[in-house]
Amino acid sequence: MKLKIVIHEAEEGGYWAEVPSIPWCATQGDSFDELLSNIYEAVEGCLSVDVQDIAISKNDKVMEIAV
Repeated sequence: MKLKIVIHEAEEGGYWAEVPSIPWCATQGDSFDELLSNIYEAVEGCLSVDVQDIAISKNDKVMEIAV
């Protein structure tokens, strides 16, 4: 999966980034390298959903796919 991110220079120093295709997915870092590390963690966190919080009936199926 490839995602586009928008990287901004923060007014107070460092950087912050957002992922337009994932609402509310954003992170920051004091350096560009730290930002890149943090963006992977942010995307993973934004995309991980706990199935136990979703109502699933006996006829439903839960699958995991790679894109």
